[in-house]
Amino acid sequence: MDSVLCDELMIEIFNRLPPPSSAVSLVSKRWLRLFRHSKTTLSLLLPPPPPPHDGGDNHLSLCVSSLISQYPFLSSLSLSSTSAPSTATFDPVLIAAALSCPNLKHLRFSASPVSLSSLLFLSSFFSHLISLTIPVSRPLNFSWVPQFPALKELSVVISGELAGTQNWVGDNFENKLKLEFLSVSGLSWGDLGMGWLWRNCPKLKKLHLRSCEGVGDGGSYSSFSLCLKGLTEVELRSCRTISDMVLLKLAENSTQLNTLLVYDGGSKDGLLQFINNSQSNLKTLDLRLPLDLNNDHLSAMAESFGSLTSLRLQSCCLVTGDGLKTFSQSLSNNLEELALINCDIVERVPGLLATLGQNLKGLKRLDLSHNETLIDKELVSMLVSCEGIVELRLRGCKGLTNMAMAAVIRVCRNLESVDVVQCGGIGERWVEILVSNLKKLKRVKVEESKLSDVARNWVSKRMIQTKNKTPWEELKKYNMLAEIGFKTVKDIKNDAKEAYGQTLTMAVVANSTT
Repeated sequence: MDSVLCDELMIEIFNRLPPPSSAVSLVSKRWLRLFRHSKTTLSLLLPPPPPPHDGGDNHLSLCVSSLISQYPFLSSLSLSSTSAPSTATFDPVLIAAALSCPNLKHLRFSASPVSLSSLLFLSSFFSHLISLTIPVSRPLNFSWVPQFPALKELSVVISGELAGTQNWVGDNFENKLKLEFLSVSGLSWGDLGMGWLWRNCPKLKKLHLRSCEGVGDGGSYSSFSLCLKGLTEVELRSCRTISDMVLLKLAENSTQLNTLLVYDGGSKDGLLQFINNSQSNLKTLDLRLPLDLNNDHLSAMAESFGSLTSLRLQSCCLVTGDGLKTFSQSLSNNLEELALINCDIVERVPGLLATLGQNLKGLKRLDLSHNETLIDKELVSMLVSCEGIVELRLRGCKGLTNMAMAAVIRVCRNLESVDVVQCGGIGERWVEILVSNLKKLKRVKVEESKLSDVARNWVSKRMIQTKNKTPWEELKKYNMLAEIGFKTVKDIKNDAKEAYGQTLTMAVVANSTT
C-alpha cells in the first residue's frame, strides 16, 4: 500500500491528520522525509553555543542549517534559546537558518538581540516576509524596516541602556510603511527614533505595548497620536506609567477601536475618562485591574458601549454583585462572551451566576477559570439558562465535581470547546462520558492521566483536539537536536530544566499549519 500512494498524496494525508501527528514519521525513512515536507511551521529551542574559539558559532549554525534544510516548505520559523539573551549572540545562527528558508513569511527570533547589519543583510533575502518578531538593543535604529517591502506585522523587544545620542533619525524616508500590526516591549521615555516609526505607520490596525514606561523621547510623544486614528485593537500590558496618557489619546483620536485590553496599569479616573469620552463603539473589553476597576466603570461601560459583545475581567476585587447584575441587564441582548477569572465575587455572592445566566441567555463563551471554591450548584444554576454556550473554560476550579460535568453534558449540547485542567474533583470516567456524548465537541483540555483508552478512541474517532501533553512527554518525541548529533535528548532536558525549571514549554517542537 505504501508504494501505491504517490508522495504528493502522502503529504496531503499528513496535512489532514489531527495533532499530534508526529508518530507517522517513525514508520519509515520515506514517511519521515514526506512528513518533513508536509511541515510549514517549525519551532526550535537552541542550546547555548560553545565558545567562539572552539568554532561554536559555525558548528551550531551548520547544525541548524542542516536540520532546517530538511523542511523545504517552511513558511514560519521560530528560534529561541536556553541561554540568557545577554550571554551569547546568535546572529550567525539566524542568518544560516534564514538562508535555508527562501520562502519564509513568518519569522520569530528571541535568542539574542539582532544587530542592524544582520537585519539589513536578511532584508535582501526576505522580500516576502510578512511577520517579524525580534529583540533589538539600544540605541534604536529602524532604518532596516523599509527594506522588508512586504512586512505587515512587527514585534520588537527593546533592551540595553538608554543612549544619550543617536545618529539615525529617519527623516529622509518618503514612502509610508505597510505595517498593520506593531508590538513594542520595554520602550522608555528617553528612547530616540520612535517618532519616525509613529509617523510612518498610517495603516496601523493593531498596537500592543508591553512593559513600556514611555512612547519615546519628546518628539516621539508628539508623533504618537498620528498612528492612532485607524486602530481597531490596542493592548496595554504592565504599562502603568503611560496607560492614562494612551487611553486619553485613544479617546481623542481613535474612532474605529473595537478591542481594548488593559492589564496591570492605569488609574480609576483615567479609565473612567476614556469610557466616558471614547468616540469608538467597543466590541471587546479585557481588563485586569484589581484595584482600579469598580462599579462606576461597569455603569459607564453599559452606557457608552451598548454594542459590547465580550467582557473579560480578571481579579476584579472592587466589583460587587449588584454592579455585575446591573451591567448584565443593560447588555442582555448583545453580550456573547463573559469571563470572570479569579474573581472572588463569583464565590462571595451566592446566586450571582444564576442571575447572570438569566440576564445573558445569548451567551456563547464563558470563562470562570481559577475560581477555586466555585461549587457545582452555582455553575449549574447559570448553565441551565445559557444553553447556547459553545466554549466553556473551568481551569483551576478545584471545587467542581462530576456533578458539574453531568450538567454540562445534559445542558450544553452545542459545546465545541471545554477546559477542565486542574479540576481535581472531575474524574476520568466523566471525561470519557463528556467526549463520547457531546457530538459537536472539537477541543478538550484535560490532564493526560484523565484520558482513558475509551476516551482516546472517541477523541481519535471524532478528530477532537486534545492539548494535554506535558513538556517532558513532548521532549520524548521531538529530539531533532539529538538527531543531528549536536546534543543528546538527556542533555537537552538538562539545559532546558536549568533555564526554565519545571515550567518549560517545549524544548523542540514542530507543528504543521493549514
